[in-house]
Amino acid sequence: MDISARVDYAVRAMLILSDAEAEGSGPISIDSLATRQDLPRKFLEAIFADLRRAGLVLSRRGARGGYVLGRPGEEISVGDVFRAVDGPLAEVRGLRPHETEYQGVAAHLPSLWVAVRASLREVLDGTSLEALRTGDLSERVRQLLTAPDAWQNR
Repeated sequence: MDISARVDYAVRAMLILSDAEAEGSGPISIDSLATRQDLPRKFLEAIFADLRRAGLVLSRRGARGGYVLGRPGEEISVGDVFRAVDGPLAEVRGLRPHETEYQGVAAHLPSLWVAVRASLREVLDGTSLEALRTGDLSERVRQLLTAPDAWQNR
């Protein structure tokens, strides 16, 4: 699985907004978001347009303007952010996993693609911005992290 720069930057910026929400501070400007995580400002503007369209952030105008979360951080999953900026979690040649169909020895491959999507959903949809911000990850995610080869390249 390839996690794009768009997803990486979006999640990092959303974590800043989640932190601001937890602290009770106001809107945060794109410039401030970009500076805090060393992100490219113009790229972040395009990402935030997608996040705004998805209702994950709200923009506030004025001298103290900027962005705030569209709903509480515990109600926004990492999967929500992923989909807002990159589309579906899993695609196979432009098709959703359950839409694929193969013949012969590959006939069962769609089942594997659907299982891969289900595992991504379990982790990404089961992890809120707030849980990620605080490190309070689900038991399932913690189990995956402690698998013997979890941190090793293959």
